[in-house]
Amino acid sequence: MKKTMLVTGILLLAAFLVFVNLRKPFSFDEKNTTEKKEHAVTKAQTVSTAPKAEEGKPAPDFELTNVRGQSVKLSDFKGKKVILNFWASWCPPCKAEMPDMQKFYEKNQDVEILAVNLTNAETNENAPLNFVKKNGLTFQILYDLNGSVSSRYKAFTIPTSYIIDFKGIITHKIIGPMDEKTMAELTADIE
Repeated sequence: MKKTMLVTGILLLAAFLVFVNLRKPFSFDEKNTTEKKEHAVTKAQTVSTAPKAEEGKPAPDFELTNVRGQSVKLSDFKGKKVILNFWASWCPPCKAEMPDMQKFYEKNQDVEILAVNLTNAETNENAPLNFVKKNGLTFQILYDLNGSVSSRYKAFTIPTSYIIDFKGIITHKIIGPMDEKTMAELTADIE
């Protein structure tokens, strides 16, 4: 019985993801688009020819805008452990993962969390920020306005996370939600 429910849930999630990817990409109302958001889209597009993300290889650099409107580059965090997470506010496994991610972040200030929102797949412009406020998230939340970064990182199923070491090398790719214990285990073995 549980196996049938799990398979059904997975199939429904897969069908929803196909639907989201086939519909017209999310676009912001021109009145609400800021110069910084436009700059982030331009920067993300200019590096779209960069190599794809793979375990054991350098994490492709990118520049996106965070919820405060500041420009953030992955390379700014070289020399630190990083959890790079791809998510959306409507995604049930993402919603389940975020409280553990916040707890982990609060206990492990030596690990940076960059949570890249698939903004082009959101139902409205305010959904990501509303989710962040409602859940009291304090780690970096970045907007992938045109989907180029999530595409380069092969984040077709969400959540998808990458563990990146001090040198900027991808040590692990995790598809699906992680709990606090898993995050601790995956980052603890980085020397």
